[in-house]
Amino acid sequence: MKKSIIAFCLLCAGLGVNAQVKNVKHVVLIGCDGLGAYAIPDAQMPNLKKLMETGASSLEARSVLPSSSAVNWASMLMGAGPTEHGYTEWGSKTPEIPSVTKTKYGTFPSIFSVIREQKPNAKTAVIYSWPGIGPLVEKDAISIVVPGNDKDDFCADTTATIIKKQKPYFTFVHFDEPDHTGHEIGHRTPAYYEQLKKVDERIGKVVQAVKDAGIEKETIIIVSADHGGTGKGHGGKSLDEVQIPWVINGPGVKKNHKIQDVIITYDTAATLAWIMGLKTPQSWRGKAVSDSFSK
Repeated sequence: MKKSIIAFCLLCAGLGVNAQVKNVKHVVLIGCDGLGAYAIPDAQMPNLKKLMETGASSLEARSVLPSSSAVNWASMLMGAGPTEHGYTEWGSKTPEIPSVTKTKYGTFPSIFSVIREQKPNAKTAVIYSWPGIGPLVEKDAISIVVPGNDKDDFCADTTATIIKKQKPYFTFVHFDEPDHTGHEIGHRTPAYYEQLKKVDERIGKVVQAVKDAGIEKETIIIVSADHGGTGKGHGGKSLDEVQIPWVINGPGVKKNHKIQDVIITYDTAATLAWIMGLKTPQSWRGKAVSDSFSK
């Protein structure tokens, strides 16, 4: 009997199983378009900073290149870079390079199809503000899909309602700000930092919904972005454009911990899969951000 227990423990260690993550029943991914990591220290974002203080975080995670929207949202959800999934531009709706592989849904495998294939009864939800997210998600693999038509408050309210009433296994919500303000007025401007207060309120609304639903102790929340920016644009190679925040909070996550792992945005999908105990596709290149979790 003792030998069997030892063998099982060794197997778990070899697979990288985290005993505390097994209690997670819900995961929420909050994506804030154009949220540069440079802005976080000076921003008035108490809800986000509370997640950082009671969880693990990095302000040195990086986007893929180019540091633009569609290519990075695809990478975040698809666990690989543009060379593999083929979405290479700001507004890519179809791959400019043929995807190296496709699922039965006709696209490169994302966290949504991975969940659907391995946990077919799991309820998933996507709520997105920027219409450009629509072509990147496998709608037929997702239980609930709600386009927000550039209305971030609607997305926050809808996400909160879905979490409280439906309690999805996995929820992804996309907010278009502060990217819009960055383009219209500029990064590192008073208006940009003022907009971050509203972004934080929306994050807080989602976090509160998790609490109101009574699932706080079994939910992991991740907050990240597709890119930052400089001046009124992005897409280049400066750190203001490339570095993004990566924040994780929930059961099994280290407290007030600065993550030491190198993080590229496609590591988000790999981390989601690891938390959920899912086998990742061979075509993925992401790695789980294991430094986030207690041993």
